[in-house]
Amino acid sequence: MTARIFKAAKNAMQSGMAKTRDWQLDYEPEQARVIEPLMGWTSSTDMKQQLSLHFDTKEDAVAYCEREGIAYQVIEPQGRIERKVAYSDNFAFGRQEPWSH
Repeated sequence: MTARIFKAAKNAMQSGMAKTRDWQLDYEPEQARVIEPLMGWTSSTDMKQQLSLHFDTKEDAVAYCEREGIAYQVIEPQGRIERKVAYSDNFAFGRQEPWSH
């Protein structure tokens, strides 16, 4: 049983940074999912896939895994690229890309 510790990415439908500050612990699937022949639904008997724990810091998540004897992998978050964008930049004289309708 291996766990992944990571910071959740921002949802594509949100503009703010809500729910991205916590560290999350998810378990790797131990068994492959199977397709049920009657309805065609995907199912699994691995209940650890449904478990997701949230921690305030990475150190708390690592300490939990070490205390419980769970093998873990820490995935560091990628930094945000913040660009300063203004509407007037669309009409700037030194624009890098050609502007057309």
